[in-house]
Amino acid sequence: MPDVLAVVSQSGPTITFFDAHDHTRLAVLELPAEPHELLFDPTRRLLYATITYAGGYYGANTGRRHEVVVIDPDRRVVVDTLDLSPEHAPHGMSLDQTRGLLYVSVEEREDVSGGVVVVDTANRAAIARIDTGAPGPHWFVSTPDGTRGFATNKEAPFVSVVDLVERRMVDRVAVQRSEGAAPTPDGKQVVVAAPPGLLVLDATTGRPVHEVRIDGDVLPVHTTASGDVLAGELRRQSGSLVPGRLHVHEAGSYALRGTVDVGRFPLTITSSPDGRRAYLSAVMDSTVTVVDLERLEVLDTLTVERAGEPGAHGLAYIPAP
Repeated sequence: MPDVLAVVSQSGPTITFFDAHDHTRLAVLELPAEPHELLFDPTRRLLYATITYAGGYYGANTGRRHEVVVIDPDRRVVVDTLDLSPEHAPHGMSLDQTRGLLYVSVEEREDVSGGVVVVDTANRAAIARIDTGAPGPHWFVSTPDGTRGFATNKEAPFVSVVDLVERRMVDRVAVQRSEGAAPTPDGKQVVVAAPPGLLVLDATTGRPVHEVRIDGDVLPVHTTASGDVLAGELRRQSGSLVPGRLHVHEAGSYALRGTVDVGRFPLTITSSPDGRRAYLSAVMDSTVTVVDLERLEVLDTLTVERAGEPGAHGLAYIPAP
């Protein structure tokens, strides 16, 4: 059985499974509308998919959903559906393998701000909720030791810092707005997409320690196993979307190694466990660009079928058992 790349088609609504090495299309699994993000749990060997809206996208949707679908990625079948009601619009996910906890960001309700639902992965049940003080925490990441969480907010002018042990928000880091986020492999820092570029936070204090300027609009951020920082730049010319760019920054120094052209509207990035390949989904082209990170060259462009717009969204790399 090969390593597998799983790709959400938001409007599909599906997950397409590719051989991660030769990019052969292996299977397509239908999901409820409208899936957004994926997360692989290597301990239980399960794949989680957030079902976020009935249609549309953040800020322009036809209704909010409230499910997380649980998938067996080897048999490529749905094995369970977690109903997070009354919470709705689940999106970003992070996993604490040691404690068996799945964190899922959710949008505000009439009576409470947006927050993070804590799910026990053994029982597949929600056991707690952490308010983040913002309408729509979009992405959520946690440090490898499971003590700190960071929720980025598309609307609120801050990043929410959460104590995951005490399960409460402990700080707000002032930014104009924030998009993707990723912890460094050593857990010491968290990289946040915050115009005009990237903001690096100390994972313990939450304080900014470094800035990386990127002139375009950066949405997804990812750190590889070797610590390289990958950022996806959305680009426009004369008001129209044009091919985006993958920015590759060196571990530690955050110096720019180079850029690679990708599809329109980069939205999600992941990488192979050895840190040699990057995979970037472009939601408006419904493609996944496969990049050799050593040579900074495009190896392949995968196409994901869609029923309309948007298309390719969440990604997960699934090592062979």
